[in-house]
Amino acid sequence: MKKIVPFKKDIIFKTNVAEITSISLEHSLHLEKDNLITGEFHLNGEYLMTDTSTDTEVFNYDIPFDIHLDERYIVSNAEIDVYDFYYEIIDSNVLSVNIEVSIDKLEEKEVEKEVITLEEVRREPIELNIEEEEKNDEVREEKVEKIDINETSKEVKVGVSEHNDYTTYKIYILREEDNIETVMTKYNISRERLEEYNNLNELKIGDKLIIPSE
Repeated sequence: MKKIVPFKKDIIFKTNVAEITSISLEHSLHLEKDNLITGEFHLNGEYLMTDTSTDTEVFNYDIPFDIHLDERYIVSNAEIDVYDFYYEIIDSNVLSVNIEVSIDKLEEKEVEKEVITLEEVRREPIELNIEEEEKNDEVREEKVEKIDINETSKEVKVGVSEHNDYTTYKIYILREEDNIETVMTKYNISRERLEEYNNLNELKIGDKLIIPSE
């Protein structure tokens, strides 16, 4: 396995830099314990201070480099080198250096997966919260338990669990031609009875009305 690690460093010159006439890069990167790669890049070369200069100036810089590799990698056989290197002059006195470090012959450690057998799963204790179950039973006596939608008639049958009896209600979806009076007539039910289950204020098309059985 091979990894490429990008590294960037801006070097500020004390003088103006018009042109780099020569440049070389060497390194002393090496591996230490705890998957640490450390060392220095040795950058040197010559440059012209102005476009009209004839004499070159010499520069030398040592750039430190440290990187910790993830513990999942085996690095005992790793080979470290410079994979690529390029530079750019910025603002007349800054040399922006971009270095790509190659780390080759890495290996990944095998991760052991924990296997849980069916027997181990069966032996796990099951905790039952009796108080919570009783609360849930009380809620189920008051709330709608199941809804089946009949798209043709725009009605919905709702089952409510109440003392182990199954009582059927209907949910009616208001259409364009509907109003409270037409619904009351259709299901032969009073407004007071509807108001026990519905908020009849500001009804609009698509709203659902619960129609209780008489």
